[in-house]
Amino acid sequence: MIVLLGVMSYLYGNHVLKAHLGRITENTPKHQGVIFLSMSDVPLGFGVAAYSTKECRKLEGTAIVAFHQADVGQYLRNEDDLAAYSSG
Repeated sequence: MIVLLGVMSYLYGNHVLKAHLGRITENTPKHQGVIFLSMSDVPLGFGVAAYSTKECRKLEGTAIVAFHQADVGQYLRNEDDLAAYSSG
């Protein structure tokens, strides 16, 4: 789960930092596909874990813990491009 401070960063296409991580599933392996939720359980997107849960506990706050792949804000950022495809 991503804390409120990190939600906007994630929705602008950035990777998830440890400082933005509110909660993580126990025993998540490195390179596992993950789904990102806000702290109020709203789905935000998906990506890949950069470290296992155990490794995440030892990292500094500025470390990337998960790689961004897609998010709900992507449609808004690419809306003009998508409109061009649908009208052509």
